Amino acid sequence: MLFDSHAHLDSHKFDGDREAVIKRIMESEVSLVLNPGADYESSINAVELSDKYDFIYAAVGVHPHEAKTLDDMMLGLIKAMARKKKVKAIGEIGLDYHYDFSPRDVQKYWFRKQLQLAKELKLPVIIHDREANQDVMDILKEENQFETGVLMHCYSGSAELARQYIKLGAYLSIAGPVTFKNARKLVEVVESVPLDRLMIETDSPYLTPHPYRGKRNESTYVKYVCEKIAEIKGISYEEVAQKTMENAKKYFNID
Repeated sequence: MLFDSHAHLDSHKFDGDREAVIKRIMESEVSLVLNPGADYESSINAVELSDKYDFIYAAVGVHPHEAKTLDDMMLGLIKAMARKKKVKAIGEIGLDYHYDFSPRDVQKYWFRKQLQLAKELKLPVIIHDREANQDVMDILKEENQFETGVLMHCYSGSAELARQYIKLGAYLSIAGPVTFKNARKLVEVVESVPLDRLMIETDSPYLTPHPYRGKRNESTYVKYVCEKIAEIKGISYEEVAQKTMENAKKYFNID
C-alpha cells in the first residue's frame, strides 16, 4: 500500500489517456493519491477528480508561478472549494525564485494570504520552495504555520535545513530525484530525517524516477522512491510503504 502524496493527475499531459493512467493506479500498489491544485482551474479539476474517484483526494491553491493571477475574489472561490469534504490541504503554494514567473513581492503577498486561509480553515499546507529557502522559512515562522501543518513538497534543500524543519514539526516529501545518480544531497536528507517525518510522492507528470527518467511520470512509479528510501535507510520496502502511508493519512486527516 502506497500513498502518492503529490500527483497532478489533472495535468494536460494526461488529457489523452487520463482514464488509462488512473486505471493503472487502481491496479497497482498505490492505494491513495493527493492531487494538489496549481491555479484556480487546476484546483477545480483536482476537486472534480476527487469527487469521481474514492482513492483520490484534493488540495486547492495557487502556485507561485501563477500568483500574479490571484485576487481577493479568486481567493474567496478557493476558500469555498477548500470547504469540500475531500479537500485536505491548501496547496501547492509557496515561492519560486528560479523562474520568477510572478514578481517576488506578489509571490510573497499571496503566499501569506493563502497561509492565512489555511489557518482560518484549520487545514495543513503543501509548500513549493525553489531557491527561496530563507524567505519560505521566515514567512512560515512569521505566520505561525507550523501549528496547523507544513509539508515541504518535493524537498530539495540541505540536510541541515531539513533538520530545522523537522524540529519545527514539518514533514518532508521525497520525490523521484532521490533515485538519480547525482542525488548525494537528497540521500543525506533521507539519512538524517526520521521515517515518521517523511512522505513519498511522484509530482507526476514531472520528475520521473530512475529507471524511467526522461519519460512522463505516473503515480505507479512512486514505488521506486519507496525502494530508494528503504535502501538508504537499510530497512524493508514494506516498512517505508507502511510508515509513509500512515504519515500522509495523519497529515491529511484521512481515515
